[in-house]
Amino acid sequence: MKAIELEKAYNPKDFEDRIYKDWEAKGCFKPASDQASPVHAEWECKCKSRAPSTYAVVIPPPNVTGVLHMGHGLNNTLQDIVVRYHRMKGDNTLWLTGTDHAGIATQNVVERQLKKEGLTRNDLGREKFLERTWAVKEDHHNIIVKQQRKLGNSTDWERERFTYDEGLSAAVRDVFVSLYERGLMYRGKRLVNWCPRCGTALADDEVDHEDTQGAMYHIYYEYADGSGKIEVATTRPETFFGDTAVAVNPTDERYTALVGKKLKLPITGKEIPIIADEYVDKEFGTGMVKITPAHDPNDWEVGKRHNLEVVNLLTPDGRLNENVPEKYRGLKPEAARKLVIEDLTEAGLFKGEEKMVHSVGHCYRCKTIVEPYLSDQWFVKMKPMADKALAAWKAGEIQFFPKKWENTYEQWLVNIRDWCVSRQIWWGHRIPVWYCQKCGEVIVSREDPTKCPKCGCGAEDLKQDPDVLDTWFSSWLWPFSTFGWPENTEDLKRFYPTTALVTAYDIIFFWVSRMIMAGLEFTGKAPFHDIYIHGLVRDKQGRKMSKSLGNGMDPLEIIDSYGADALKFTLGFMCAQGQDILIDKDSFKLGSRFCNKVWNASRYLLGNLEGRNLIPVTDADLTELDKWIYARLNKAVSSAREALESYRYNDAASALMEYFWNEFCDWYVEATKLNFKNGDEREKDRQATVLLNLLEENLRLLHPYLPFVTEEIYSKLPVKEIVEARKAAGQNKILSSSEYCGMLIDAPYPETAAERENQTVVERFDALKDLIGKTRALRAECGLDPAAKLSMAILVQKGSAAEVCKEKTDMIELLAGMKQIDFVETKPERAIGTVGSGFEAFLIVDESINTEALKAKFNKEIETQTKYAQNSERKLSGNFAQHAPAELVEEEKQKLLECQNRIEKLQSYLKSL
Repeated sequence: MKAIELEKAYNPKDFEDRIYKDWEAKGCFKPASDQASPVHAEWECKCKSRAPSTYAVVIPPPNVTGVLHMGHGLNNTLQDIVVRYHRMKGDNTLWLTGTDHAGIATQNVVERQLKKEGLTRNDLGREKFLERTWAVKEDHHNIIVKQQRKLGNSTDWERERFTYDEGLSAAVRDVFVSLYERGLMYRGKRLVNWCPRCGTALADDEVDHEDTQGAMYHIYYEYADGSGKIEVATTRPETFFGDTAVAVNPTDERYTALVGKKLKLPITGKEIPIIADEYVDKEFGTGMVKITPAHDPNDWEVGKRHNLEVVNLLTPDGRLNENVPEKYRGLKPEAARKLVIEDLTEAGLFKGEEKMVHSVGHCYRCKTIVEPYLSDQWFVKMKPMADKALAAWKAGEIQFFPKKWENTYEQWLVNIRDWCVSRQIWWGHRIPVWYCQKCGEVIVSREDPTKCPKCGCGAEDLKQDPDVLDTWFSSWLWPFSTFGWPENTEDLKRFYPTTALVTAYDIIFFWVSRMIMAGLEFTGKAPFHDIYIHGLVRDKQGRKMSKSLGNGMDPLEIIDSYGADALKFTLGFMCAQGQDILIDKDSFKLGSRFCNKVWNASRYLLGNLEGRNLIPVTDADLTELDKWIYARLNKAVSSAREALESYRYNDAASALMEYFWNEFCDWYVEATKLNFKNGDEREKDRQATVLLNLLEENLRLLHPYLPFVTEEIYSKLPVKEIVEARKAAGQNKILSSSEYCGMLIDAPYPETAAERENQTVVERFDALKDLIGKTRALRAECGLDPAAKLSMAILVQKGSAAEVCKEKTDMIELLAGMKQIDFVETKPERAIGTVGSGFEAFLIVDESINTEALKAKFNKEIETQTKYAQNSERKLSGNFAQHAPAELVEEEKQKLLECQNRIEKLQSYLKSL
């Protein structure tokens, strides 16, 4: 056999784009049930004997407002890992991709562009504005798709969907009308969250609450009969023009006699009553609260209970309107507040203010302060659907990974409020409601009506509701609308309910809970079973990545520097359940180093095949060293499978790295050099065959985390020869009968094999590794040249696993760098030792070691450590121990103990010398 040459340096730019195009061209991302899939024939064969499992995932659709950030990089990476794993397991696997039209966010992008041109959306008109928005959508969509391909997403591109495409639009209409027909959709004048900048209502969970510097203002209201005055406090004094009552607690004896008495509003002189309501906390402030039903959610509820007048003070753009005195009209709230305080002070009705920090709602998109605003909106009754979603969770139909998010899910559903779904923007699904201009009939229809069903007038007299639906109203249908619902398509029957949802915790309310409610309401099934909630990507200081902080990272920049595999492995390795990921650009060197290790190890193995022949190798032909590595491979396969089944990405990545880098490369491959050095030709052929078998299986094991580099190396393997040699040895069961259709992506994932378990061999080699590892550490500790050949003595406890050392002296000499090894009964003279399980190992201080230099080194370090210990003791006996936090004191104690132990060890070395 000829040697197989890999490029000397690992350079992912040489092959990543080529491999991705190859995967896509060959239909490798398609589910096995598709005829275009390269493994369709094998899937059909399986169907004759059993029903293969289905694994379906729908991607959280990114917004078409920009480019993917590192949070998307993490989310896409985690999905790709499990999708590749299940595809290799033989499941009928589909990862469906798509994008979200992102109503408010996308409209904001276009309106900012228009503003630079001195235009507004009204200058263009609705139709022209939508044309422009579609163009922006296309531009951003193309960028996003390019990024996803660079990431290596193994999504079925022919099934790609968009939340505003024709099919999903039909589903949205059907759901709106169905909810209306079921009494779950209604229109009403309600107090909503209003963004003056976006000019639209927002749902409760679209409001970000931030601590903001403000003040509590104390104001006097005079009795209408002139008999005195009361004091009220508010953070929004400019809203008192909308006050229609002052409330006290009915159990507050201080004010019982005042209930029903009239007050006179400052400046306007309007009379309002004092009312009694249990909402008032009599222990807070004066126990008297101004009630402004149109501008506070709690006041709105009080107003409904007491049938109070509702006075709206704001225009849609957030300015004071005609319901305030003329001098305040047209002012923004902040400017009006300043003027009101001046006028109250002049009238002697302003007591003072207290500075304070309080929570203020901001628009989740443009960050403008949100105003409570009275307007006509469409709402969904959520309680009936929330009850179903809670019942599904309690019945085990859905499960969260990690489980801690179940509490968040439960609390939100228990305390759910009706969902305001209408938005006063143009980009989005138009509300399918028409109002007859002749008779006032309200028409809610799946199809555009041609006439009024009540009075019979034509379409020209029917005016459609100008509002659009909340972006999340299409997103909550994503898991089933993307498969063609409401039609009962083959994809819907085959892939719905999906298997898993992988998403970040910041959209549990927006999206996850609503998808479960929609799935149960319209299909009778929860849309997925597994819900894996991952953390957010933050910088090393724990800050969320953002443009304003300048700490964001573009996944494409990382890929350009290190390759997609380095990015994927690093994110998978660092993604622990329930934790955010703290990274910087240097973090990705971890993945890059591992990719290099895989490349270089493969290059060494393939480059040394010159003159070798692959031969049948049975279990009886395996050496103890071979049996050990197969046992460790078995453990790695078991650990990876178990971790990936429960979405413990970091545990799987750690197991893979430990096995391949440490056990396979640093121990096994290094140890096999003895066989190539000392063995005959058949032994060399045997060893080369085992190494290639292991490499082939290792590449399959690593593929979900390192898809590109493993596919490139795999394409160089003599797969046909490996298959034939395995078959000849009776090992063909390890390989798929299809021989993977030539690509690793479709190869079977390694499985555990009971016959590979060998605890005795593992224990013997653990002892051998322990001795060699501790000997290496002792050499390094003494500052001895790693290349120098030394002499050592080993004292082995009889009956221990360490007795293997007597049989493996050639391996110890090779891996520990020894020229001579003696087995002794007692500690030799002039020797420095280390202890392990069942053995003591000693480096012999002979002519190959410069004793005086070693003594000087030990003495110098003792001097340094002694100074450090003295400083630490002074610290612990002084003010530090009395005043520092307990954890810092304990940390200092541990440092002192380590220092003292090190001094003791160095002194023992000197004594040995």
